[in-house]
Amino acid sequence: MEAHKANIFAAVDPDVKAKAEKILSGLGITASAAINMFYEQIIAKQGIPFSVKNNSCHLPDINKLSQEEIDKEIEKGLKDIEEGKTRPAAQVFSDLRNKYGI
Repeated sequence: MEAHKANIFAAVDPDVKAKAEKILSGLGITASAAINMFYEQIIAKQGIPFSVKNNSCHLPDINKLSQEEIDKEIEKGLKDIEEGKTRPAAQVFSDLRNKYGI
């Protein structure tokens, strides 16, 4: 027997909705499953599960980084791998599909 579901009604920009749903479809995830994942992360993190910043804060443009800055970012990524702070994408997607039955 399926658990009772609550409905959410939200106004979303149609272009944003279409683009997001195309990406989710490619991942094999429904919009409902993605919203459930988002809500579960809100609960787990006791807040928004990502940093909310002022629009004036942008990610650096790789074309404007010096070679030294690029090397430093690559070194941080390699360190995360060496310390076991990463998982293969296939494993992450498999875990999500199993958890959410998608």
